[in-house]
Amino acid sequence: MLRIAGFVLVLAGLAGVAEAQRLSANAGYVAMRPTIAISCYRGPWQQVIWDRPQPEFIDSLVAAGYDIATASAIANRICRDPALVNDPAGLRKAVARMLRETPVRN
Repeated sequence: MLRIAGFVLVLAGLAGVAEAQRLSANAGYVAMRPTIAISCYRGPWQQVIWDRPQPEFIDSLVAAGYDIATASAIANRICRDPALVNDPAGLRKAVARMLRETPVRN
């Protein structure tokens, strides 16, 4: 967890909601989680041909605490998965799973 200007920033995979609530109640801080902007360029085809992450996807992962190499790897894996084409709910679930499986390293 990072303390920034009086706030506790709870990064995905580092602390659960209950822990964030406990910290918030006991310390008088507000718990926040970063927003991940899932954005993939798909191209004109249904097949995964030109698919790649948009810069805002990688930047939001970096803002959440991942190094650029890990953020790029996560975003590329998500955007190049053919099962996720035209499946926004699947994208959100896949990103959430990937963030749980790949915690931020400090």
